[in-house]
Amino acid sequence: MGEQREAAVIVVGGGPSGLATAAYLQHLSIPYILLEREDCFASLWQKYSYDRVHLHLAKQFCELPLMPFPATYPTYVSREEFIRYLNDYVSHFTIRPAYRRSVEAAAYDEAAGKWTIAARNLDSGEVEEYRSRFVVVATGETCDPSIPEIEGLGSFSGEVLHSTEFKNGKKFEGKSVLVVGSGNSGMEIALDLSNSGAKTSIVVRSQVHVVSRGMVYAGLVLLKYLPFKWVDSFVTMMSKIVYGDLTKYGIHRPKEGPFALKVKYGKYPIIDLGTFHNIKSGKIQVLPGIRSVEGNNVTFENEKEYPFDVILFATGFKRSTKEWLKGDDYLLSEDGLPKPSYPNHWKGQNGLYCAGLARRGLYGAAADAQNIANHINKQLLP
Repeated sequence: MGEQREAAVIVVGGGPSGLATAAYLQHLSIPYILLEREDCFASLWQKYSYDRVHLHLAKQFCELPLMPFPATYPTYVSREEFIRYLNDYVSHFTIRPAYRRSVEAAAYDEAAGKWTIAARNLDSGEVEEYRSRFVVVATGETCDPSIPEIEGLGSFSGEVLHSTEFKNGKKFEGKSVLVVGSGNSGMEIALDLSNSGAKTSIVVRSQVHVVSRGMVYAGLVLLKYLPFKWVDSFVTMMSKIVYGDLTKYGIHRPKEGPFALKVKYGKYPIIDLGTFHNIKSGKIQVLPGIRSVEGNNVTFENEKEYPFDVILFATGFKRSTKEWLKGDDYLLSEDGLPKPSYPNHWKGQNGLYCAGLARRGLYGAAADAQNIANHINKQLLP
């Protein structure tokens, strides 16, 4: 065990949520240490995102605390522009994460009234000890890539990859690619593949709402003035007018509205950027769930079988927080998401907090950071 280091707050995770928390702590002159297991901040954006990704919401809903996007930025910010904004953010607030630190244990010492955190330095292999009165879990909703278990997947003779390994569709031209996962990432990757000349199919198992950026923007504005159900009805009606009956393409709308699903279950609607034009034109084939894989052949729940060169999983992420966070039965569930309901989801016991885990995007992460820093500041005041 190396030298013990101490600060008022330990922030675990250097993504946008951790950076937002660090900035607000800095703003209030509260000493902190930020631990990040990768070799850069916002690694999902810098290393594991596909090239064409943009923020799905208008920029005013995606700003981090205390620093707006530049006025010259477009309404929908690109990956490169967002990374540039984060670079400026880190410089402006003098955020210096301790990189390549993988937290292995965090436990509260009741006698001392402090947290003890053990983090492995992935460069030296040494386990370092940190002490703090407060701990902020800011490891993000998108922590560890997840691939579901599928019968026979190990026998697949083509290429298997997760969406975090995908950059663009150029190298897949002429190949038969199956995208598994019908969230926004899966739909956008399917669009990129089909536009790049890949023979593209996508598995759509769940019912999904399909909306445009304009519909979402209008909905968010209307929510300030109209009841929730009215806005959901309006957005659903607009979706039906614009996209028509999607059942003939194998896609079904949920009974609950898009904003209701987002608030209740954290389920985002599909924000269409051209995917459904390619589905309707036949450039993208929609398929049901996978039953099994054998060699290059994939059998689906409708008993049909197709050969593929590549299977790309856009099946999201899992969170490993509970593997290292000890003794917390109040704040986080086994899957690493908050147990307390919104808007009290960010505050735990014994100085434990979480930021950016309420499935409310960057807007929610920014609000969490501000709430956490202000709450800590009140406890530190004499």
